[in-house]
This record gives sequence, C-alpha cells and structure tokens, in this order.
Amino acid sequence: MQTLQVDLGERSYPIYIGAGLLSQVECIVPHLAGRQVAVVTNETVAPLYLDQLIRTLAGHELMSIVLPDGEAFKHWETLQKIFDGLLEARHDRRTTIIALGGGVVGDMAGFAAACYQRGVDFIQIPTTLLSQVDSSVGGKTGINHPLGKNMIGAFYQPKAVVIDTATLATLPERELSAGLAEVIKYGLICDESFLGWLESHMEALRALDPTSLTEAIARSCAAKAQVVGADERESGVRATLNLGHTFGHAIETHMGYGSWLHGEAVAAGTVMALEMSRRLGWLDEAGRNRGIRLLQRAGLPVVPPAEMTADDFLRHMAVDKKVLGGRLRLVLLKRLGEAVVTGDFPHEALLATLDTDYRTLMEQISH
Repeated sequence: MQTLQVDLGERSYPIYIGAGLLSQVECIVPHLAGRQVAVVTNETVAPLYLDQLIRTLAGHELMSIVLPDGEAFKHWETLQKIFDGLLEARHDRRTTIIALGGGVVGDMAGFAAACYQRGVDFIQIPTTLLSQVDSSVGGKTGINHPLGKNMIGAFYQPKAVVIDTATLATLPERELSAGLAEVIKYGLICDESFLGWLESHMEALRALDPTSLTEAIARSCAAKAQVVGADERESGVRATLNLGHTFGHAIETHMGYGSWLHGEAVAAGTVMALEMSRRLGWLDEAGRNRGIRLLQRAGLPVVPPAEMTADDFLRHMAVDKKVLGGRLRLVLLKRLGEAVVTGDFPHEALLATLDTDYRTLMEQISH
C-alpha cells in the first residue's frame, strides 16, 4: 500500500492506494466520526462491492443508499434520495457518508455531506480509474444543471480517500479509457517525464497490469494533491487541472449527460486545446501530435461531435466556471508539461480552433 497526503492544514487527509483495501479496516474505520455510517453507491457497483464493505464495517450502524447509475442522474432529484435516506434513518451530525463508486457517486455523496446538517464527514472509495486519479481527490463536489455541468456544488474535503486498485478488474474497457484521459492530462499540464512514462506503458495500463496501474494512479494523485494543496479553491494554479474541460463540458452538455463519458469528452476537448495552443504559436505540430497520438493509443475519441457547430460550443462555453467578468478563460499549453489559464487570446484563434476539420487532421497525423 502507498500513502499520500493532501496538505490542507486542519483539513489534510490521506490517500491510500493498493489492492484489497476495501477489506482493510485500518484504512477506513479510524476515519469514522461515530457509529452511524451511510454508504452511497449505485446499481452497478453495489452488487460488486457493497457486501465487502459492509463486512469491513461490522459493528457499525450502517445503511446503504443505492442510486441509479450514470451521469444522466447527477441532478437534484437523485441528490434528494440521499437526504431522504439520511433523514428517514435519523442520522445525526456524527454520521459519516462513504462514497462507493465512480465520479458521479463521489460528487453527489460529497455534496450531500457538505449540506446535510450543514456538514458531516465523508470518505471517498472510488471504483473507476477516472474517479481514482481525479474526482475523488481535492474536495470538488456537486451536481449538473441542464444549462451547465458541475455548476452547482461546494468545495468540501473528504476525511480520507481509499483507492482499492482491485476494483478496476470489473471496469469496462470504455470506462478504463475514459480514466486514462485524466491520467494523460497530468503529463500534459505539469510533468512531461510522466508523459514519456505513459507512452512506454500505455499497453500495460490498458491490459490492467497492477504495477503499472498503481504507478499511474500514485503519480496522478501526487500531482493533484500538490496542486490542491497550493490552491484549494481554484483561484489560480488549480484551474490548470481543467485542461480540455471547457471544450469537453460543452460536448457533454450539448450531447446530453451520459451520451459521452466525461473522460471521452475531455479527450476530444484536450485535442482542441492542443490545436489552439499550436495556433497561438506555443506548441509546434510535433508536440500537438504527440499528445493526440497518446490519447488515441488510450482508446479515446479525438474528434468532437460532427453535429456540433462553433456556435454550439460558444453558447455552452459561455456557462463555464472559468468565465470571469464575461470573459472566457481557457487552459492551454505553453509547452508539453506547462499549462496556463488565460483569457488573453485572439477571438479569431478560438473560432479557427472550433472550425478545424478534426477528421482530416487525424488522417494527416496518422500518415
């Protein structure tokens, strides 16, 4: 087992990474505030891992809340099911909410914890690669709105993150690839050497090699923990973690939540960010192509939806958390391994990026 630390003063917490941690009492029980525990999970994960967690928490007053699975259910009505369960079981301020599942479960359980009786403890037990390397760490919680993704929520840190790498054995291939989009992101924004490591280990990662997966998860979490420790509420450097997300969130919102997986939309959005960085003269074609090829090797889509126009993108991107004073800001790359958040770019460069024929571009790159 590896243990990392997110340093946030009195809100600091550990990240445990290893196989079989769902059965390790010492990773979970010391972080429980009292005897009451509410496990929030979904219909897909519950049959796989809920009984195992219940056995680990034997002796506690435990209840489970099983939600429908998918991004399409990340809204107020589903969130209300968590509050209904807590209130019906009369959970008090010393209850602990445990999020057992992927990013949707973690975001909603964390938001519920931030709100219930004005704040109760929660623990993240992420079961998808995307949630293990990204959404479970850093305290971003929330739900979607029809007009914008993750626009309603709270910064609320967990007491611990328990990453059982064995849960990836049941992860569908498409979900694994979606998680790799966020892993690749860390190499692009802050660690070019990690980008090289990923190029050497991509086949092993897709084959679920335990050693390679643990290394990728640990390096991703360490990168995110460092950024979150420096900028908890995204007033500066933390926004660089959103590489590809402004374009990607526009895809998710326009196509309908769940039509594209989050990681898939981020991958296509990252290609657009790479292309815009090239148009601004920051990346050369070799750097842009290197990032795109790695996303392709991860099994990810690298072309935005054909049915989305530039106007579609602009309309959805106007409703983004990085818009300040009516000005759109984007995460772009000064070079591979160095990201910047900027609103200082010619509007013509953005329009040209949105109008790029990405299918033809991919054909050129493949040759």
